[in-house]
Amino acid sequence: MKSLTLSIIFTLFFASTLLAQSPDGAQQRKLLRTGQLVLEEIQNSPDHNIPAKLIAKAKAIIVFPTMVKAGFFVGARYGKGFASVRSEDNGEWGAPAFLYTAGGSFGFQFGAEAVDLILLVMTQRGLEGLLSEKFTLGGDIALAVGPVGRHAEASADVFMQGEIYSYSRSKGIFGGVSVKGTVITSDVDANQAYYGKPLTAENILLSNQAGEIPESGKQFIKIFNHLAPHKKRK
Repeated sequence: MKSLTLSIIFTLFFASTLLAQSPDGAQQRKLLRTGQLVLEEIQNSPDHNIPAKLIAKAKAIIVFPTMVKAGFFVGARYGKGFASVRSEDNGEWGAPAFLYTAGGSFGFQFGAEAVDLILLVMTQRGLEGLLSEKFTLGGDIALAVGPVGRHAEASADVFMQGEIYSYSRSKGIFGGVSVKGTVITSDVDANQAYYGKPLTAENILLSNQAGEIPESGKQFIKIFNHLAPHKKRK
């Protein structure tokens, strides 16, 4: 069973790598559009949306649309996504950096599912962790399931002590969705396909080395500023 699970992960990895190396960045543009749709659908659901007060104060947002999770008593997951950091100057989202994630979880799991995952990074320490070479969810930095829905908005201040909040939307049958232990890594190949040069997440999100942002990236920033607007702290 374990070897079968590993085979699935390796197949997904190599297939995604080939797609990421598309010279025109087509796969990255599609990923951005899918991520925008995921956030839009979640925010348009009154009972499951992310509280505006919480998302407004996030330092970074990470989106993994359709992260594949397969479990045959030993679970494993793989996916491609992107991150954006909010500017301290004007509160707007910046150029996206592409990431990939892989991880395993052990337990009595069976089946396979796709999960849309959104992570809100709330603290500087969480942001520094994200920008490291490899970042493990739920490691040294606290990870918690984020509050949702119309009733969570009034009490959102209670949740402001967290470092990273996770929001997941399951598309399959599974005995619970857990992302703890998942490792997030810069997808240098995808960043090169999109920006034309091999960049890490830190190069893009912190050092502003992306250069000219493609038109689809500018559209992404515009849409995310609308879906996850900034509100200044009082």
